Parts: sequence; C-alpha cells; structure tokens
Amino acid sequence: MRKLMWFTLGFTAACAFCAYFWPSSGVWAACAVLAGLSVLLLSGGKRLKWMRILGTALLGCAVGLTWFQLFHTTYLRAAAELDGEEAEVTAQCTDYSEQTGYGTAVDGVVRLNGKPYRVRFYVNGEIEMEPGDTLSGVFRFRVTTPDGKATFHRGSGIFLLAYQQADAQLGKMAYRPFWAFPAIWRHEITRILDDSFPADTAGFAKALLLGDRSGIDYATSTAFKVSGISHIIAVSGLHVTILFTLIYLLCFKRRWLTALIGIPSLVLFAAVAGFSPSVTRASLMMILMLLAMLFDREYDGPTELAFSCLVMLFVNPLVITSASFQLSVGCMVGIFLFQRRIFDFLAGRLHGDGKNPLSKIKRWAAGSVSVTLSAMVFTTPLVAWYFGAVSLVGVLTNLLTLWVISLIFYGTMLVCLAGWLWPAAGAFLAGIFAWPIRYVLSVAGTLAAFPLAAVYTRSIYIVAWLGFVYVLLSVFLLQKNRKPGLLACCGAVGLCLALAASWADGLFDQCRMTVLDVGQGQSILLESGKKTFLVDCGGSDGEDAADLAAETLLSRGISRLDGIILTHFDRDHAGGMSDLLTRIPADVLFVPDVEEETGIDDALELQMEGRTVRVSRDLELAYGDVSISIYAPVLRDSGNESSLAVLFRAQNCDILITGDRSSFGERMLLKTAALPELEVLVVGHHGSKNSACRELLEATKPNLAVISVGENPYGLPASETLERLYDAGCVVYRTDLQGNIVFRR
Repeated sequence: MRKLMWFTLGFTAACAFCAYFWPSSGVWAACAVLAGLSVLLLSGGKRLKWMRILGTALLGCAVGLTWFQLFHTTYLRAAAELDGEEAEVTAQCTDYSEQTGYGTAVDGVVRLNGKPYRVRFYVNGEIEMEPGDTLSGVFRFRVTTPDGKATFHRGSGIFLLAYQQADAQLGKMAYRPFWAFPAIWRHEITRILDDSFPADTAGFAKALLLGDRSGIDYATSTAFKVSGISHIIAVSGLHVTILFTLIYLLCFKRRWLTALIGIPSLVLFAAVAGFSPSVTRASLMMILMLLAMLFDREYDGPTELAFSCLVMLFVNPLVITSASFQLSVGCMVGIFLFQRRIFDFLAGRLHGDGKNPLSKIKRWAAGSVSVTLSAMVFTTPLVAWYFGAVSLVGVLTNLLTLWVISLIFYGTMLVCLAGWLWPAAGAFLAGIFAWPIRYVLSVAGTLAAFPLAAVYTRSIYIVAWLGFVYVLLSVFLLQKNRKPGLLACCGAVGLCLALAASWADGLFDQCRMTVLDVGQGQSILLESGKKTFLVDCGGSDGEDAADLAAETLLSRGISRLDGIILTHFDRDHAGGMSDLLTRIPADVLFVPDVEEETGIDDALELQMEGRTVRVSRDLELAYGDVSISIYAPVLRDSGNESSLAVLFRAQNCDILITGDRSSFGERMLLKTAALPELEVLVVGHHGSKNSACRELLEATKPNLAVISVGENPYGLPASETLERLYDAGCVVYRTDLQGNIVFRR
C-alpha cells in the first residue's frame, strides 16, 4: 500500500481547506478528533485495506491542519498585522525590477520580528533595481494570505504587497550575493535571446526556456490558450523531462554520471526559472528518480509525486492555491491513472504493434494522444475555472507541435551558449531555429482561428455540459463493458445542445445589457435582436478585460460587433480595446473627437482601417425598434468631461451611460438632450462623489443604478453618491459585489 501517497492526500486536503476556508476556531479540536479516528482505524484495520487507507489519510489531515495552524500562527500572523498599515521598511531586492502601467514592481525580502518575508513592492516612477540592491521608504502594505483578500502571489510565497507612500531610497550593492546569481543568469539569458532571435520568435524562445512570457503578445497568448498548448510556454514537467533526456544522453546513459551532473543541473534550472511551483514539482520528482537509479531502487511515480507535493506544502502550505501547482499535479495524476490504458486502446485500434516504420509512427501518435488525453482528465476543469476556456482542438495541436518542442528547446540552449561566446554565431543559429518556432506559432494561430476551436465557461450551458461530460466519464469508468465511441457521441451531442442554448439565449430579448466585472473600469455589452454594441473595454487589467468581453461574446455566438463606442481614452475604459479587436472585429468604432495623449487613439485607428467615427456632435443611430444616441463631449480636452454619453433605447427599455462625466457634464447633458425616464442608469466615473447629480436623478427617475467598480484606493463608490441613489429610489447593483450584472427585457 502506498502509505505516503494516502498520507499526502489527506495533508493536501487539509491545506486546501485552510487556504480557501480559513477556520477562525476549532482547529485544534478538529486535529485531535482526526488523529483519534486515524489511530482507531489504523489499529483496528490491520486486515482491512480500506480502513488502513482511510486511517492514513485522516492522519495526513490531522498533521496538515496542525502544520497550517502553526505556519499561520508563527509566520503568517506577523504579515497579517501589517495589512492596511503604513510602515517604514528596508528591503533587499531579490530580482530585477519590471515596469508596469503604474510605475515599477520588484520582489524583495524584509525582516519582521526577525523572520524573512517575501514582498512585492510597487514603486512610483521608473527605477532600475537589481538583485542585492536595497530599497527603503514608507510603504502601505496589503496582505495576500487568508486573513485578507487573496491574490495569486501567496502561492508563490509572497505574503505582502507594498505600495510606495513617500520618497523611496535605492541603495546599490558593490557586489552581488551568491543567491542572486540565478536571477542574474536569467537576466543575461534573456538579453542573449533578445539579441539573437528575430523579433517575432524571441518571445517564444524566452517563454520556452525560462517561462518568461513578457515577450508573448496578447494575440499569441490567446492563440496558445484557445489551441490548448499554453503549457508549452509555461516551464513545467515537459521542459524538465526534455532537459533530463539531454543530460542522460550526454552522460552515455551511465547512472552515476547522470546523477552527478543531473541533480545540480536540475536544481540550477529550477532556480533560473524562478522556482515556479510546476518546475519545482517536476525537478523534485526527477531528482528522486535519479536517486532511485543511483541506488538501484524501484521508482514509483505516484509515491514520488506525493513526496514532492509534501515537501512543497511543508515549505509553503499556501502553494496549494497556485494554479501552476494544481495544474502540474493534476496533469501527473491523470497520466499515472489513464495514460497506459488509453495508449493500449489506441495502439490496438491503430495496429501499431509491428516493427515497420508505419507501426512506429502509429505508436508515436498513440503515445502523444494518450499523454495529452490523460493529462486533460484533471486539468480541463482547472483550466476552465482559471482561464474560462476549454480547447476542443488541443489534442490535434499537441500532436502537431510537441514533436518539435524538444528540438527548439535544445536549439535555444545552444543559441544561449553560442551567443555568450560569440554573438554572431548565436544570431546565426537563432535564425535557423526561428523556423521551427514559426511553425509552432503558425499551427497554434491557424487552429485557434477555427470556429469552435474552444468553448467558454462564460456560458452556464457550457459549464453544465462540462459537468455532464464528467458524469459520463465516471459512469464509463465504472462499467466493465466500456464503449469509448458511445462516450464520445454523448459528449458531442451534449456540446451541440449546450452551444444551441447559449446562442439562442438572448435572441428573444427585446434588449439586454451586460455590465462586465472588469475590476476598476468599465465594459458594457448592449444587445437587441441581432444588433450588438460594446461600450468601453478597460479595467484593472486590460488583457483580462479583453478576455472577459471576447469570451462573453463568443459564448453567445457573437463573433463580430456591429459597433464599439469608446466613451474616452482612459485606460480603465480603453486599455483592453486594442486586444479585444484582435479577437472580435467591429464594423465601426465611435470615439470622442478630443485631444488624446495615451497613444490608444492612434493604435485603434490603425486596427480599424478607416472605420473610426470621431464624434464632435450628437449622433443618432437607428436599427428598427432600437436606437442609440451618442452625445458629444462637453469639452475638447482629455479630462472626464470629454466622455461620450450613450442612450440605448429599445421597446420599454431606456439605458443611459455617462462615461466618466462629473455633475457638470451631466447637467450640460440635461440642457442639450431630451432624456427620457430611465430603466437603468450606469453611474458615471465608477460612483465618484461628483457623479449621479440630483438634477440627473430627478429628471430621469432611474429604476436601477449600476456601478462598474473594482477594488481601488479612491474610496469608490463614494458614500455621498450611494446616498443620493438610495434617496432617489434606485435599486443599486455593483460589479465589485455582484460580479457581472445582466439586465434583460
């Protein structure tokens, strides 16, 4: 019996429960009860296997709860006490800084109560920082642990975010500490790849070798997600296996030499890749395999996976919340459980048991498909949850591309070595290996462009279909006489029904408005009959806003917009528009005819190829029973009063969107436009104190008020605005509380 595997399963379950549903009390009592039950089961079940398994798992739960409680009490609590507070600290940078849309970000370490804590610092302006430098100043802290609003950083061991509040001082190190060398080497490798590879392939080379996706543009990233091969550009077990294969061959398959060179090489590779959860898990498992080879011991994959997970959870129990960790582990569990069975079935059907070249190709194809399908069993729900998409062409894309990834990986390593010794040689080799990279990019882009290359969980019907498929899979696995063809047919019929329901859902509404939860920003979808308009596309993250808008549209069968209305050029309204247009084209784009300094206007003009209308006077668009009034800016500068206002009118439905206009702009709108009584008012400027003035509310008498707002440091929505809305009798909905808001008639 694999005792360690069952113990780790219980330990992991306890860590997951505490990470997502932190219990405020009763932890020690639960530990005692679980420990007692495990002792009873282990002592009373010497002859019953299931009792021993259950007892071992419960013991793991008890230990996991105890460890998480100790970790929280002795380590996380000191970080939690800083949540929302300002403090003067001195940190040592652990990596190179990177530029963001709001300044500079850098990872560093601070000491609290004598203990080191990893912190991500956000500094105003553009400052270049390197590993070993010191950063001092007054910062406002936000915790990333269960006591606060959870962020993805906690899975990487970063438990605090720090925002600059006053002048910060940077101290340069005269020499670099030894622990900084992996980051320095990563920085140098990045420079060599940028200098050597052509511009269209350098981003892929960096992502493949280092997991650095900063050079992957939105369109390419989307193509990889939709085509189902995002794992190629996220360093994981695939890359560790490729590296190990090279080491094994270079060491002439001698186990002592392979272990001697392989173990430090794997540790160094994981360090240079930043010790991401996926590469750490894969490296630990590969090191255990090398040790088993070295000492001539049996290698058991599930046990080694359990040991690797246990080590990572002991170091940081919150790694359980990392999507990278979950996907990596889920992939391996699926491969261990199903890969051999799927391979045997496919090889038998393809008659790939001969020794001729054709049989070898068939076995290779069966192996590739079996690994992909088995890995997808547990990763598909995770991908759907985290990324909102289920690729339907992933198996084909993997079959067409995985065979060349090893060649590109080795070629990229060779380019790094050559570029370090002789840059001209590195550029020459990069020119050669750029072609297989272009092949992968072409395959991903081509398959992602197919209709129905992926389906999106923005539709509740697709979510229901996915659940239905897993019910079918469970029934299939429980049967003795299994019929894979029947399983596939039932899944395909269910998908067709789900797609039909998704596409038909809004066809019978006279009008429908969807205010998307894009964080601190705005994106609103207006639909009536067969006409679809989008007002704004921006938010806390422009790419996330573009994803949400595109996938909401695609899940409803809308692949082209009749029009886009951009109220103004602030990034929280327009930051995702350019990315959106790479996925969803539009017939026409309406923008305010004002001065613009962000560069967004020029980029959109280029993408729209002359289909841009600059609104300098009020416009009226009529489509049967639907009309859209676009009201010109009050002022010509780039301030809030330059916003367009939009009145959407359908049968028994009037919706007003005022962009970021203040009370001044709203009063000017009342003077120049004949506004009807409203069903819905989308409150301007995310509910600022100067929006939704009393005159506007008294004139339009809205039934509903919708505020598009996310977490922000400005105190939005303002209490004064909320009070005015309540006094006017409005029912108030907020995206930060309700998520996506749908109004339909």
